[in-house]
Amino acid sequence: MKLFHGKKLLLFFCGLGVLLLFAGCEKTEKELEKIKDLEFTVVEEADVPEELIVKINEQKTAPFRLTYTDAGYMYIAQGYGEQPCGGYSIAVKELFLTQDCVVFQSELIGPGENDLVNHAVTHPYIVVKLQDMGVDVLIR
Repeated sequence: MKLFHGKKLLLFFCGLGVLLLFAGCEKTEKELEKIKDLEFTVVEEADVPEELIVKINEQKTAPFRLTYTDAGYMYIAQGYGEQPCGGYSIAVKELFLTQDCVVFQSELIGPGENDLVNHAVTHPYIVVKLQDMGVDVLIR
């Protein structure tokens, strides 16, 4: 009898979890409605704040997503982990403001078939700088 009661509780909580998951997805999509595109600068490694560079170097062998604020600016960093060669570039696909957050998405672009690349392991990443909006960042 207790086993049956336990199964009913388990089913109840699973059903509740699924319901909350779908409710959350609907709310999230509405919250991600673009208010405006944001102006940004892609930051060269020499101009990245030292504290952020340290964090990047600690995590660059695996994909990472970082944010950092300093002196009224927000830095968003996204790395793509270890790659087998050079020749990769990264494009910013989206950077916009919503009601509750900044949304950032970039894309790793591999070398072309005929590109000459060095065959050393690389760790491509991008850092963008923008005005600190005082809101959370969603990195896709």
